[in-house]
Amino acid sequence: MDEALLRRLTPGVLGILVRRGADFAAAEDAVQDALVEAVRVWPADPPRDAKGWLVTVAWRRFLDATRADTARRRREDLVDEEPAPGPGSAVDDTLQLYFLCAHPSLTPSSAVALTLRAVGGLTTRQIAQAYLVPEATMAQRISRAKRTVSGVRFDQPGDVATVLRVLYLVFNEGYSGDVDLAAEAIRLTRQLAAAIDHPEVAGLLALMLLHHARRPARTASDGSLVPLAEQDRGRWDTRSIAEGVGILQAALARDRLGEFQAQAAIAALHADAPTAGETDWVQIVEWYDELAGLTDSPVVRLNRAVAVGEADGPRAGLAALAAVDESLPRHTAVAAYLRERDGDLATAARLYAEAAHKATNLAERDHLTHQAARLNARRSR
Repeated sequence: MDEALLRRLTPGVLGILVRRGADFAAAEDAVQDALVEAVRVWPADPPRDAKGWLVTVAWRRFLDATRADTARRRREDLVDEEPAPGPGSAVDDTLQLYFLCAHPSLTPSSAVALTLRAVGGLTTRQIAQAYLVPEATMAQRISRAKRTVSGVRFDQPGDVATVLRVLYLVFNEGYSGDVDLAAEAIRLTRQLAAAIDHPEVAGLLALMLLHHARRPARTASDGSLVPLAEQDRGRWDTRSIAEGVGILQAALARDRLGEFQAQAAIAALHADAPTAGETDWVQIVEWYDELAGLTDSPVVRLNRAVAVGEADGPRAGLAALAAVDESLPRHTAVAAYLRERDGDLATAARLYAEAAHKATNLAERDHLTHQAARLNARRSR
């Protein structure tokens, strides 16, 4: 395999797709898929026209992705901006596709990646960021998943746990503000909850409702992020909060705790506090301990460090943070926040600036830059 040849050909192939009408991001995804396919196919069957082969495969991948995106947008057009309360209707084709893509022949991680790309409408880059892996690694994982299921009859639906993971990640991507998929994820989770009596399905629905209830207060009129502690709680959707808490209480009563129920319990404690200062951080730390035992997730340990800092003081939070991998996204931002609370404004300002440089979301980058500027202004007085 001539990797140097692939590198030389890539810009030209990308340019051809853009000139044919593909937007740059979609063209990049398609070319990446074609390169992965070339690595697989060329050693055994090298093409006579390498560039022509890449253009053909990349253009086909772009058309496939465009058709999938068009179908997704058509489904989203049927969804109101805010999800209505109450039980969902009968399971539709979209939810069935989630189950079919979560095929038993795939590992759970590959099934989630394939479903997010093929049905969820997320780009390879967005999926890679959700999994904390390089984009090229995720592109290869998705391509392997596609090869695994090529020619396989999709008559064996996948398991509920994999579908829940997909819905959770789709909701998170929508909630981040990059794409608006949160309401669609809630709609599908309602349908799943109506079809399957499972405490974790209920836990995920409760979690989504509780987070979505805070959405109106998450951004200011200029589009800037508003931290949880500074949000106008009068703008929170109390109807969604009440529904989410009710669903969660019923799920917890079944004594079959899972990670989504634990996350929903944390969200409920935030929603229940009349003010940020009245938040029950001690109980939130206890729920994070439960969640860490269920998942052993580095993201959970990162969030737990914040909660420990609120419950026991910033130095205790920094001690908890020391056990978390520093390469984790938002690690630097959390360190900055805890340093500020500990009174070390110079270090906090420097860390906020570093975190802003690492941020992948424009709104988050602007927020962190503002935090650094605010502290530098305080220090200069």
